[in-house]
Amino acid sequence: MSLAAVATVAVSLERSRQYCEQLARSEARNFYYGMKLLPQPRRCAMFALYAYMRLVDDIADGLDGQSVAQRRAALDAWAASTQAATAGQIPADGQPLWPAFVEMVQRYAVPPYVFSEVIAAQRQDLDGAALQTFEDLKQYCYRVAGVVGVASIHIFGFEGAQATIALAIDRGIAFQLTNILRDLREDARRGRVYLPQEELAAAGVSAADLCDGRGTQRFGEMMSRQIERARQYYQKSAPLEERIERDSRPTLAAMTQIYRELLEKIAADPTRVLRQRVSLSPLSKLRIAWRAARARG
Repeated sequence: MSLAAVATVAVSLERSRQYCEQLARSEARNFYYGMKLLPQPRRCAMFALYAYMRLVDDIADGLDGQSVAQRRAALDAWAASTQAATAGQIPADGQPLWPAFVEMVQRYAVPPYVFSEVIAAQRQDLDGAALQTFEDLKQYCYRVAGVVGVASIHIFGFEGAQATIALAIDRGIAFQLTNILRDLREDARRGRVYLPQEELAAAGVSAADLCDGRGTQRFGEMMSRQIERARQYYQKSAPLEERIERDSRPTLAAMTQIYRELLEKIAADPTRVLRQRVSLSPLSKLRIAWRAARARG
């Protein structure tokens, strides 16, 4: 490769890194606070991982008005580009993500199956099939978030092999269960209900109830069970922090604490998710990140 070609690749990579960081800063309302605590080059890698997940999720969401058929075609093209990128090739589709993505996958040996599972989750969303049981929901959470935990610990650095990977999957599931509870009304209004149908039916809750904000006593009891389930996944994955590299621990601690506080805020008034989006203030997130950073010192 000529010196000019090397310089071109370097510029492309730097621009790609900047693109991923800007996307994370503008869209990762919870994760960004933790990602900023990572040292380089892990921080750039996490920005690239987040950017990938954000972009593929946007394809399935269809907020740009595309039809389901168009979104399926876009997802097929994305899958082909992903396959090339995980093999070390920069796809020719002009997407600025790819140079930083390829660097992330190669530097940290992130398993390609992670991205195959994420794409499978997006196809599942496009299919629109209801999740009947918790096992169905757990499989979905694994695909959309558990494998993100796997990718993250490869970037963080970890010991413990498969046992640690299992913990990372459980932490991802905990995060996703929290997201689902937070976004209950918003998702229902878009025709997506992720809570198990058999559990909603047992509580006498319909999709229309979620859309209209009708929170009955039985809904509150059902939500309490969902909250407790999420808590159990946080508890199951508690040893994870001790198994990743020391300089990555503040990031994981901050991300986890933000999501746990979000879950507890929902627990304080479970019907609130039917009236408004529950969130933590930027000041609260900064406080959590500051405490995590101080713990590192």
